[in-house]
Amino acid sequence: MAASRTRHLCSVTAALALTVAGPATAASAAAGSAAPGGLREVLFVGNNWDGTADVIESSGDFAKVGRIDVVPDKDARMAEINADPIKWIYFQAIRNSVGEGHDQFADDMYPTPDGRSVVVSRPSFADVVSIDLASGRVNWRFPVSGYRADHMAVSPDGARVAVSASTANTVHVLDIGTGRQLGSFATGDKPHENIFTKDGKYIWNMSIGDVNTALDDPGWDWTKGDRRITVVDATTYKQVKVIDMRQRLDAFGLRNFSDAVRPAVFSADESKLYFQVSFFNGFLEYDLATDKITRMKTLPKNPATSEDRTTWVNDSRHHGISMNPEGTKLCVAGTMDDYATVVDRASLQEGPLVSTSKPYWATVSGDGRDCIVSESGADQVTAIDFATGRKVTSVPVGDHPQRVRLGRVPADWTGPNGG
Repeated sequence: MAASRTRHLCSVTAALALTVAGPATAASAAAGSAAPGGLREVLFVGNNWDGTADVIESSGDFAKVGRIDVVPDKDARMAEINADPIKWIYFQAIRNSVGEGHDQFADDMYPTPDGRSVVVSRPSFADVVSIDLASGRVNWRFPVSGYRADHMAVSPDGARVAVSASTANTVHVLDIGTGRQLGSFATGDKPHENIFTKDGKYIWNMSIGDVNTALDDPGWDWTKGDRRITVVDATTYKQVKVIDMRQRLDAFGLRNFSDAVRPAVFSADESKLYFQVSFFNGFLEYDLATDKITRMKTLPKNPATSEDRTTWVNDSRHHGISMNPEGTKLCVAGTMDDYATVVDRASLQEGPLVSTSKPYWATVSGDGRDCIVSESGADQVTAIDFATGRKVTSVPVGDHPQRVRLGRVPADWTGPNGG
């Protein structure tokens, strides 16, 4: 992590107006780590600046299992970029804006159901690749529209993966086994988070607009672009609903709030959506039946955090939210305030503020007992007990961990070629 939190802007950044890397919903937690078919349950931790993914135990001591290079084709990709002036400009812009001076090689990832491969979105290479877990080689590659790949989501059956193409305002839906595009749909400006509903019938996409400009005062919020939730049929990829949170925020009395919906998580019955927005230290509750924001939770500010919004990474204040399997507790990553906390869903009372360094994501352990946050500022992941709200352990990983996803690998797997 860079010592300073100020943005690194190059001359083309404002013109390109790229989106943030960072975020989405909690992984589905399954009780226990035993898995059928000779597989074991693990957590994949994407180290965005390293271009690696650490694989750790999904619960217990979260011990390291192995590591994957997610840019084995780096030389070939860099040759393509260096041969194309436009691609080179975008590559540099990603590095110097959302990348905070670093390349972004591992934004999001999902393993295949058979445990043989992992699919990774790579912002700086504007693609999605499938990497064989045994050999470490690329199975297939899908270049996204435009010049940057971002958050993904996997269907409940594990057969399809949706990926946001940030600069093209498009989401691609791919066959996870072959990389073949099954469909795509248009979004608002700078698509970010994707969520499949638990029945697999719908995909929700949240567009966050331009998060790399310095026009961060609420009076300039209108310059950030078209930010909305787009809901599509997950079979036809046709739009079925658009939710503009600007109208809902205004009705709730939050006219000065950004309507850029960041990480979000559904309640178990999908009647409520809990979501974060740009610049806000807290989250909101949205009731799907009434189509209204029903509650707001403001979380503590860290006195050491600058109130200058332009120093907050990619318009984030808090970025990362998950829910325990029982649906009684929420876990929130207070990114710019350097803490994570467990919040009681009924009362919205937060627990202890667990000190963490630039926590960038929150998910759920395999046994459902712990919240797992990625500390991008300390290059580690930390487990927090949902029941007590207290830290369980921290384990070191690679440079700038972001997305953490639950998956399976062969029971005896320790890395490509046994390494």
